[in-house]
Amino acid sequence: MSRKFGLLFVILVVVSLLLAACQPQEVVKTVEVEKEVIKTVEVEKEVIKTVEVEKEVIKTVEVEKEVKESATLAIEHFSIIDGTTWSGAHDRAGKRIAEKYPNVEYVYREEVGPDLTNPYAEEMIADGASIVVGNAEFMGMPLKDIADQYPDVYFASIIASDLTTKRNFIRLFPRQYQALYLEGLIAGALTETGNIGVVSAFPSVQVIRRQAGFYLGVQDAAELLGKDITVYVKYVGDWYLPPEERDIANTLITQYDVDVLTQQTDSGSPLDVAQESGIWFIGKDMDIVGFYGWSDTDTVAISFDTRWEVLYENIVKNWLAGNENPETVLYLGMADSMTLADGTVVPTVDIMNDNKVGIEAISPAALPLIPDEIVALVEQRRDQMINGVWDPFFEHAFVSNGTGLDLEGTPVPAAGTEVKPAGVMPTNEWLLSLFNFDLEGTVILE
Repeated sequence: MSRKFGLLFVILVVVSLLLAACQPQEVVKTVEVEKEVIKTVEVEKEVIKTVEVEKEVIKTVEVEKEVKESATLAIEHFSIIDGTTWSGAHDRAGKRIAEKYPNVEYVYREEVGPDLTNPYAEEMIADGASIVVGNAEFMGMPLKDIADQYPDVYFASIIASDLTTKRNFIRLFPRQYQALYLEGLIAGALTETGNIGVVSAFPSVQVIRRQAGFYLGVQDAAELLGKDITVYVKYVGDWYLPPEERDIANTLITQYDVDVLTQQTDSGSPLDVAQESGIWFIGKDMDIVGFYGWSDTDTVAISFDTRWEVLYENIVKNWLAGNENPETVLYLGMADSMTLADGTVVPTVDIMNDNKVGIEAISPAALPLIPDEIVALVEQRRDQMINGVWDPFFEHAFVSNGTGLDLEGTPVPAAGTEVKPAGVMPTNEWLLSLFNFDLEGTVILE
């Protein structure tokens, strides 16, 4: 009789386990109790029944980890999309994600300022958005304030210098400086006057870091070719100010004898001025000839192309997998890649022009003007960075120019200060939030 009661007790315990296994929060407890059930049933010599029930418990736990069926990627663009390289690249990334993943929808809002970030985000979440991205730091940061209210939604923002994160608030940026270094090699080879101009937005860690990558490439070309090259930077004051960008581009050409021009702004005005003036232009953020049809390879010597989709795919895959604790700082470079819907493999950043990549992307009109040793070095360094075995920020010392942006607790180092020796790789945190000085030799114009 006691044996029957014992068996009845075991059955009741097993039923309780099955009910408990239906509760997602109790997975750990289920496994712990399951071990106790095994002990009890072994004593009662009902091993076969125990194994059967145990399989059911395990199956319940596996079901709990099933991926989500679909997602909606919502990108808030700080500017308009058409006619811009920055938001244009983000928009293309969203479309490429949706093309590759039929279960992912891409939606967006344009010209989103900080006051509209959260109202638009909540509106899109109400319509089913699973992931909400602010594509610039100044308007993406408010998303952290609503992240706790929507624990099942991923929020993300571009990094300018702030590295604030939360469990579901992700920060991201590509290692654009790697491709900019390759552009610098080409620009340094092309200049005949020895003067290269940068139409830039405003001093920030993001801008300074990218300009440093370009400058190091220029200086390596100058050393290899025995040239004396000056890089002039003049700030506009914002990312998208077409008339002001045009004025500064003209100033660099007419007053500083610049014959190679690039930009750290977002409009097409500097390119227009380069074309009108008959000088070489180095593109930013997108293959402007191949994707936008802006100008041609008689003016655009090379561009760098940013594939934000590589970073977005990382976020989307984590969300679909039900990962409640994704990596919250993504800083991906040429060694990271994505396979597009058509099978093309694209690194996070690369040099590109007229739909060609690598040294094939160098303008056919520019190529004869570039010494073979520079072409070979561009090819070598690109291959090394794609393979993750070389980086310009590891290779070179960082010596302060004495100019830059004072940060709270981190003033601009005095001119001539070696902040980082050659052969040492700065931490991601330092590169993303504390690189606040121009490299020695950069000329910052008032």
